[in-house]
Amino acid sequence: MLMEDNLPASDASLDDGTSSSLRSWLAVGAVAIGAFAFVTTEFLPVGLLPHVAADLNVLPGTAGLMVTVPGIIAAISAPGLMLVAGRMDRRRVFLLLTALLLASNLISAFAPDFLIMLMGRALLGAALGGFWTLATAASGRLVKPKDSAKAMATILTGVTCATVIGVPLGTFIASFASWRASFMATGVLVAIALVAQFFFVPSLPSSAALRLRDLVTLLRQPHPRRSMLMVALVFGAHFSSYTYVTPFLLRNANLTMSTITWLLLGFGIIGFFSNFAISSTVTRNLKTSVGVMVSLLMFALVSLPLLQHSSIGVAAFVLAWGVSFGALPLCFSIWIQRATPESPEAGSALFVSIIQIAIALGSLVGGVVVDHVGISADFLFGSGLALLGLAALASFGRSERSTSAQAEAIACPACVD
Repeated sequence: MLMEDNLPASDASLDDGTSSSLRSWLAVGAVAIGAFAFVTTEFLPVGLLPHVAADLNVLPGTAGLMVTVPGIIAAISAPGLMLVAGRMDRRRVFLLLTALLLASNLISAFAPDFLIMLMGRALLGAALGGFWTLATAASGRLVKPKDSAKAMATILTGVTCATVIGVPLGTFIASFASWRASFMATGVLVAIALVAQFFFVPSLPSSAALRLRDLVTLLRQPHPRRSMLMVALVFGAHFSSYTYVTPFLLRNANLTMSTITWLLLGFGIIGFFSNFAISSTVTRNLKTSVGVMVSLLMFALVSLPLLQHSSIGVAAFVLAWGVSFGALPLCFSIWIQRATPESPEAGSALFVSIIQIAIALGSLVGGVVVDHVGISADFLFGSGLALLGLAALASFGRSERSTSAQAEAIACPACVD
């Protein structure tokens, strides 16, 4: 999600008053397929965790390392790739990262033991952080300026679709074949994305480079630093629990795998609509929107262990959880944009890193709690992190809201009365 300036005149984004070509939209579609494949691969283990743990002879909490390891590596690769790549043609970077994703899925599909599985997941992490620092930046370069917002929405649709059907699709495949077949199916999807990118994504030379001092300078500022902390706490709350939602639904709530598949699909679908619903109010009521959705997340995590013997209650609060997390990524994306108006590139790179760190540490600590205390305790731990996230949100005072509003006015005059 790193925006690049000083682009050469040969870029497709040059505005000459004409509409974007079919080839440009095919390039956008190729990146969107890649986005779908990356998100599906990242969260595929959530629905497969009991199967992988049993087959590779590890505890469910240990199996959660399949989410932790790529998260840690992606947190480093998000800014690290841009620091190392310099002015390298972004098309080559896209192809390299997608090829690493394909290798990750194949290694995971054929892993004879858990160590090899983690090696495959590590490759995912190396590619993941870099991909997200480039994907949305590419949207504005593949099409004409007037189509850039639509292109970005198209790419993010790949993310949304993966959230809606990625995890339940993997669970569905595993229910009649095996968890290895789920990774192989995702590998086929990645291969399609790689071929599409090779044929349709044009050369994307860059003259911009992120500097390490840009990141350091940003982290020295109190408002951005506390914003990143809030994001970390809330994403940690989600992933410390969501990583183990399938074992919870299977063991604690005594649901069948078929029911779990449909419930996870419902989680994604309701999150999809929540994302669109919140978009109509979030720009004018950002702090309230964040507060409501984090509160809903906390309430769902507290309630699930208490109502684990009620199928209807469990289903209701899983869906409420889906409403919350469907809206939070958009809320936080806008929050970080307003918190870093003078350094959007560094802000975006750090945002990606913080999310990946939260995913990694959340799933890691959650796994320890699951193995040593139980899944119900893990959900209560997640609700505690969400409460800390609300405390961080409450710490932003009136003066900081005024600063945020001024940044919004600069970035989007039409959003301000």
